Amino acid sequence: MCLTTQQEEDLTMNETTQQRITAKPANYNRWVVIFCLGVLVFLGLFYYATQKIQYVWRWNRTPIYFAYQDDIDITSTIDGEVSAIAIDGSKARITVLGIGEEETYEVPAKGLRVDQGDFISPGDTLASYKKWKPGLLVVGLWITLKISVLATIVGVIIGIISGLMRISDNPALRWTSIVYVELIRGSPLMVQILVWYFVLGTLINDLLSANGWGQIPALWYGVASLACFAGAYVSEIVRGGIQSIHRGQTEAARSLGMNYAQSMRYIILPQALRRILPPLAGQFISLIKDSSLLGIIAIRELTKAAREAVTATLQPFEVYILLGLLYLVLTFSLSMYVQYLERRMATS
Repeated sequence: MCLTTQQEEDLTMNETTQQRITAKPANYNRWVVIFCLGVLVFLGLFYYATQKIQYVWRWNRTPIYFAYQDDIDITSTIDGEVSAIAIDGSKARITVLGIGEEETYEVPAKGLRVDQGDFISPGDTLASYKKWKPGLLVVGLWITLKISVLATIVGVIIGIISGLMRISDNPALRWTSIVYVELIRGSPLMVQILVWYFVLGTLINDLLSANGWGQIPALWYGVASLACFAGAYVSEIVRGGIQSIHRGQTEAARSLGMNYAQSMRYIILPQALRRILPPLAGQFISLIKDSSLLGIIAIRELTKAAREAVTATLQPFEVYILLGLLYLVLTFSLSMYVQYLERRMATS
């Protein structure tokens, strides 16, 4: 297949442009070395500072913040005599005979604490075993992830609805969205959390209790406060993204017979999503860090769990450094995932 002169020129121009885009700038390696030296200098200064302060570092104790072995005791519930102990492999069955009652307990054979014929009282330990449990930081990390995911999902829904209301021709919908956005963005998040928990939460739980229903845990009020807070910012992001799409796109969709909802779903929102994805990622990263304020309403999220660990062990530097690294892992992972979505949407 032969190429014309124009096609050859176009091909050469494309190759040159591609090389120009992918080519490394001058002195690239030199700046890489300078960056690495800067990182080494920072680490060296940090190490020097740690040696100058009067503090005993105990990094060997930090694994218990992630997982530890707890002693689990199996106790008797009645007063009586150990009438029989039957061992079957790694399990043992202890029979306690009381006055007019009998109880049988299945326990680990290695953890037996009683012998046949012993007299015991309620609460006495029959056997014990060790069980791995998550540490404080793992518990806090799980709660932070749970809150952040739920608040993100609800916040996106609220933000999309509010953003569409903001550009609506209906004045009631538009003014409602404006009041919501300005009210949420104009007040501190901590105040909103306190209002949700101590004002709305108390009112709602009192009404539920009066009708014989169970109370809503504090975690859900924390999720609601973060979702409403994020929804206000997502609303403005969505509004800006939709209005950045040329009106000709909407007119073309209408000319094809689509109504407003169909044009938004199939034409406008898919294009706007590509533009609003980076600011949305920034908002959700901020949401993960904002969840640290929920400790004021007794939710054991990551920061509150770290404070409890510091109170119990008096190791502030180790715990807070680990806390910062865990938040960095969460936010960096989300940032990398958003960049992956951007590349995928750019090629689709």
